[in-house]
Amino acid sequence: MRFAYVFPGQGAQYVGMGKSIYGNFPQTREIFNEADKILDFNLSRLCFEGPQKELSETKNCQVAVLTVSIATLRIFEELYGPIIGKPYFTAGLSLGEYSALVASGVLKFADTVMLVRKRGIFMESASSKNPGGMLAIIGLSVETVNEICKDTNTEIANLNSPGQVVISGKISDIENAGLLAKQGGAKKVSLLEVSGPFHSSLMNEASNLLKSYIEGVNFSCARIPLISNLSAEATIDKEIIKDNLIKQVNHATRWEESVRYMIKNNVSRFIEIGPGNVLKGLIRRITSQAVVYNIEDAGSLERFRDNIKEICLN
Repeated sequence: MRFAYVFPGQGAQYVGMGKSIYGNFPQTREIFNEADKILDFNLSRLCFEGPQKELSETKNCQVAVLTVSIATLRIFEELYGPIIGKPYFTAGLSLGEYSALVASGVLKFADTVMLVRKRGIFMESASSKNPGGMLAIIGLSVETVNEICKDTNTEIANLNSPGQVVISGKISDIENAGLLAKQGGAKKVSLLEVSGPFHSSLMNEASNLLKSYIEGVNFSCARIPLISNLSAEATIDKEIIKDNLIKQVNHATRWEESVRYMIKNNVSRFIEIGPGNVLKGLIRRITSQAVVYNIEDAGSLERFRDNIKEICLN
């Protein structure tokens, strides 16, 4: 039975994430300690104790979600990897793609920590120069939302699941888009708790800065095929992966298409590794046939034992 690892992105963070893993599995502390040392501040404490406002800052939350995801991955692989084997694909939503790259062997964790930290700083800087936000629109087609974007100078940022489209733009523009969406019959319109207009052309500066930094980072070809947010297709080529990461910052993420690509290639089980269960909800909205396991703490690791036999079936 084919399965995939999937990793959450920005927005999945919460105070206390990773604390259960850290407390119950001493071998995961190496990951947290390594991140603290590289960043030269106590990221672990920020994850475990907050405050929420500081944890949610882009420059902090991205590297925090990465660190918790990889610590969780390491203990999951140690406990269950020898039994269930390797995933057929890895994928992550936006920031989560960096965790997927570590899982696929493209990047070393130490390099990824600083790369993601820089990415967050670059995105915060671009946001301060081009203030804006993101708006989720539920219940309208992509085509309808695209027309609204044309009329309001906004851009589609995330194609997450059927009937759920996220747009980016300046605050006044996304507010206008929200009004048009409601008039057009949207079931729900909600402003996301993010600090900028991510995955849009307002992030061009961040993309350019990331391109300059990323050239100095060592990439390897993937040992496990990665599904790119940008292309929604599998690749193992390190140059394609690198280029996609640069473009991902100021282009839309295609999560729904990514999941459908994996399903088309006979993946029927998804293991969401990291804080929260956002991806579990999205995947279930994309297809009712897929089974999603969420692994984020000691309790979910223990419960996974009950699913080993099922996931190992050919």
